[in-house]
Amino acid sequence: MLDTNEENVEKTVNKNETTAKETSKEKEEKPETIEAGDVVADGVIEIVEETVAVVEDKVAVVADLVVEETKEIVKEKEEGVVLVSEEVTLEVVEAVADVPVTKKEIEKEADPEVALAVLSLEELVEALQNTLSNNPVNKIKERVDLIKNAFNKKFGVLLAENKAAFLEAGGNAIDFQYSTPVKGAYNALLSEYKKKRDAHYNSIEKQMDDNLDTRMQVIEGLKDLIDNGDANTMYKDFKVLQDTWRSIGAVSKTRYNDTWKTYHHHVERFYDLLHLSNDFRDLDFKNNLEEKLKIILTAEALVEVVDVNEAFKQLQDLHKIWKEDIGPVAKEVREDVWQKFSAATKKIHDRRHEHFREMKSKYQEIINDKLAIVAHLDGYDTSKNNSHKAWRNSIDDVEKLRQEYFNVGKLPYAKSEEVWLKFKAATKKFNSAKNNFYKEEKSEQQDNLKKKLSLIEIAESLKESEDWNTATEAMKKVQSDWKHIGHVPRKFSDDIWTKFKAACNAYFDRYHEQKNAISNEQQAVVDAKKVFLEAIKEEKTHTKETVLEAIDAWKELGPLPRDVRHLEGKFNKQIDRLLEGLSLGKKEVSMLKFVNVVDGLFATEDFRKLDSEQLLVRKKMDEVVKEVQQLENNLGFFSNAKDDNPLVLNVKNRVQEFKEDLEIWKEKLRYLRKLDY
Repeated sequence: MLDTNEENVEKTVNKNETTAKETSKEKEEKPETIEAGDVVADGVIEIVEETVAVVEDKVAVVADLVVEETKEIVKEKEEGVVLVSEEVTLEVVEAVADVPVTKKEIEKEADPEVALAVLSLEELVEALQNTLSNNPVNKIKERVDLIKNAFNKKFGVLLAENKAAFLEAGGNAIDFQYSTPVKGAYNALLSEYKKKRDAHYNSIEKQMDDNLDTRMQVIEGLKDLIDNGDANTMYKDFKVLQDTWRSIGAVSKTRYNDTWKTYHHHVERFYDLLHLSNDFRDLDFKNNLEEKLKIILTAEALVEVVDVNEAFKQLQDLHKIWKEDIGPVAKEVREDVWQKFSAATKKIHDRRHEHFREMKSKYQEIINDKLAIVAHLDGYDTSKNNSHKAWRNSIDDVEKLRQEYFNVGKLPYAKSEEVWLKFKAATKKFNSAKNNFYKEEKSEQQDNLKKKLSLIEIAESLKESEDWNTATEAMKKVQSDWKHIGHVPRKFSDDIWTKFKAACNAYFDRYHEQKNAISNEQQAVVDAKKVFLEAIKEEKTHTKETVLEAIDAWKELGPLPRDVRHLEGKFNKQIDRLLEGLSLGKKEVSMLKFVNVVDGLFATEDFRKLDSEQLLVRKKMDEVVKEVQQLENNLGFFSNAKDDNPLVLNVKNRVQEFKEDLEIWKEKLRYLRKLDY
């Protein structure tokens, strides 16, 4: 039998120094469970509060996870901390650990920013389908609720519009009915979700029933061991039953206490029976003492842990092991061992109480710091945000402010509520402005999508056109219009660009193909000019007249197709070679070369290159004029020098050469101006 004094001491410590999990949720500051992430959209905090209520409902469904002693939870209002009796098992935590109840988890699962607010009904149904397909049913409630809210709002607007149209057309409100395929798909998915959810919690209840049956089997096995056990294997069989008991999961709270007491009653009966075999009893007492001394050492080491809350959490685990997993020790050391464990426990509780007393003294300072951040957030200017990049920067700024708010420190619920409401209002103000921008952006992108789809239709209609002049101009205008239209929804962007590009490429590929195609007649010109070019290369003697005749003969052969225009350059090089071999003046040779090239460009209507030639001539004229001015300026320094001075003569000769070059360039410019293009 457990020593009565030890039980009384345990109960006293439990009532005065009990642990603090559930009620600390109420006493600690609500917003501190939110961690880093994107700015939480309007409604996420409300979803957190709803989720807490839902979790309480789930706890009622799954039960039955806490012993009846939870009714006696002691709420100790000290520095915002409430402790609970050790009689509460950790099974309740294990059973609902997969139910997301913190704001942090909701932020991870749900992205209630623009993602859901701007989706169409079809996209929301798709999001719901993906949520159901890719996640455990017990972890998606908050995500499903967000999608439901977004869908209901959008469908409500659609429903109201159709009803208004129905009434305006003379219909009776009582006769109005409206539904769409997307609504049917949405309802089917919700029904599927509810079935999966119910099946999940039914399986939990069944598992608890199975666990109860297993526990009752262990109790019956223990009773049979006491009444009919073999003395040689009794202790070994008892250990097997004990290990089995410890491995069994949760049972309903209405049955937990009875089964626990019944089990321990028969454990005590077994130890009483062991008095018949002091060796077995002493061995068990010895093992239990060793384990409890290890726990005491661990508890004493926790006093040095810097994180008080972490030390307190580990202490709770040690109390559970002490009570549930380790049996009694010898009576003569029982009180001493318990007092050592209680002393270590008290030190940790004292440290924790002191920690909260220190925090309490800083509450006003924390409140002031939080209010300063709230004021900054409330006054945050978004009036100049007219692009996604600007809003992205603002979202980052606000997220930093949020983190500053949470990092300032925690407050008890009573002191944090007013500050939290102000913070929540400031955040909502920012989110409203942001959401309005993205709603308008979404509407504008839809308009842009319609415009680009219209351009695709035009491009598609032109891509097979044979009216090259008209179609080319139209295609160029379509391409220009496309560039000036803004963004479209991302999901359509790649697809419409691919279609538009394909239509444009199809047309211009055909356009260039026909423009560059060489007909039989053009091929004859190419062949003739190649032969003529080779003949010029072979001729050894030329005169001015034969060179000019060669130029005229080349022109008479006809124009070259675009893709063999390089032959024109080869011919011009041969003409330049021939002219340079004649006994002609510099100016005459230069002009003959120039006229040959320019006339060729004019004949092929290559006006762009003609413009380039004119720009080059003007540039050369400017360069020559500057050189002449510089040299004449230099002559001023030799005003006292004799005319036969070699340096002076050299400068004068160079001036004369530049003036002759200038006359040549002027002549070229005059010739270009004579051309009518």
